[in-house]
Amino acid sequence: MREILFLICVLNIALVNAQEKTPEEIEITVIDENSEPEEVPFAIIENVPVYPGCDENMSSQALKECMSSQISSIISQNFNAKLANSLDLPAGKTRIMVMFKIDEKGEVVDIKARAPHPMLEEEAVRIINLLPKMDSPGYFKDKAVTVSYSLPIMFIIEEPKPLSKKEQRRLKKENR
Repeated sequence: MREILFLICVLNIALVNAQEKTPEEIEITVIDENSEPEEVPFAIIENVPVYPGCDENMSSQALKECMSSQISSIISQNFNAKLANSLDLPAGKTRIMVMFKIDEKGEVVDIKARAPHPMLEEEAVRIINLLPKMDSPGYFKDKAVTVSYSLPIMFIIEEPKPLSKKEQRRLKKENR
């Protein structure tokens, strides 16, 4: 069975990385100064949603980092790393892209995931569903708005290590 080294890059994702997109994923959001948008990307929100446990008096950047850290913690503690072993994925980096929104009430909604296997997508959605309601929603021009959030979850699947002679003998005994 493959051993998986579960490196959640989310652990060091300071939100800047979480919101970076590859050239084919870049979306340009133009916000008219006179209009009031209903949805704002996390990267440009004026007042970010406040994750439970983060101090709402922190700067916007500190709140982003606090939220990123809390989300990373939930993912690393709850993601079923053994799942990748059972999916026969090729060795190397595996990336799951998760997108969700935090609505005007501070609730996590509209969770979507893209991954190399449907079961990884389901696992990513399951984990994001564990996120609590925010203490405060995001605000743009002093109005509560829906905030869109993108998050990559990355891990490395290592090549299987050859079995030692002791492990080979144990397997032979088990198969008798």
